[in-house]
Amino acid sequence: MKNILKTLQRRKFMKLFASGTAGALTTASVAMGADRSDSRPSANKLMPAKKLLMKVGCQSGGTSEENLAFKARHGVYNMDGGMPKFIPGVGWDLEDSLRKRDACEKYGISLDAYHLPLTSAGIDRVQVPNIMLGKSPERDKEIEMIQQMIEVSAKSGVKLLNYNTTILPVLRTSRTIDPKRGNASYSTWNYEEALKREQPMTIAGNVDADEIFERIAYLLDRIVPVAEEYKVQLGNHIADPPVPDQYKGIMRWNSPEVFEGMKRFAKLSDSPYHGFNFCIGSIAEGLRDPKNDIFPIIEYFGKQKQIFNVHLRNIKGNYNNFQEVYPDNGEMNFFHVIRALRDVEFDGMIMPDHVPTHEAEGASSQAFSFAYGHIIGILQALKDEEG
Repeated sequence: MKNILKTLQRRKFMKLFASGTAGALTTASVAMGADRSDSRPSANKLMPAKKLLMKVGCQSGGTSEENLAFKARHGVYNMDGGMPKFIPGVGWDLEDSLRKRDACEKYGISLDAYHLPLTSAGIDRVQVPNIMLGKSPERDKEIEMIQQMIEVSAKSGVKLLNYNTTILPVLRTSRTIDPKRGNASYSTWNYEEALKREQPMTIAGNVDADEIFERIAYLLDRIVPVAEEYKVQLGNHIADPPVPDQYKGIMRWNSPEVFEGMKRFAKLSDSPYHGFNFCIGSIAEGLRDPKNDIFPIIEYFGKQKQIFNVHLRNIKGNYNNFQEVYPDNGEMNFFHVIRALRDVEFDGMIMPDHVPTHEAEGASSQAFSFAYGHIIGILQALKDEEG
């Protein structure tokens, strides 16, 4: 009896499909048992798929001969090359930047981005600390160096500069071993555990979110016009992780609600060169339901064309308690995430970010290789949807 019903349903579907009406096709989908509650972007497509514009990239390893050959072997032909040689009091060495570009071209790799020395390492480890300390006149000289770096990037053909606007470094509490993945070790954050520990203040003292935004705005007011002049995008990476309250005296600008913090940052400038180094993992760390809550955020900033670069990192857990895992065993299904990025016509690099480690030799290379293959496989599958 069940086989007869299935046969009748298929006949009904083909009859309705042949009629060519969208409404009939929707009815047929329901008749075939489609899940009407599935709200994932493009889950029940009626329109042709948009063209796939993004490409796999990476920011690890730099532009050494060894690393570039490794990237090419694994199908990675776009990259963030780190930073050119830093000249204190000046900025970046143009000749070194040009050498990096030429080294990439030898392997057919496009040097698409650099990292400004505004990094996630923490205020005591960056080359330009006074920008986020809000200390004048020292920060003005540092901003002049950032302006020079934008010019060097443009002269080298690099059209994206990724950066961080943080005082605290990346926060983690421990590592978690996963025996089901060959004893892989996952970087872990547990906010309740962190609160039990001593919380020494940084040299910045107490800084609330409004003060952080004032310092970011001071920076942007002086570098966005230069970025516009040289047509170089500025992609900010949110603070990792979002936190509910001030930690060690510092409030993250993307906290306590990550989506609202990102919106506030986005509104600091209406320039098309102002946007995000859009870290899927760090955003998910501030969400209660990463599997579903990530999609409205992709859609919002994607439609505003403020997603310049994507870090693809999966987590197990959610806000205040998570582990950084492999791309296939976290809360988010990256096939749907990448498809959502395609549907907002994201055209930049999508790259592995933090990866698990383990005790075997070559742990980092193994994890990155797995991540490249995972991304490339998804991109190939989505490419097939076009035609």
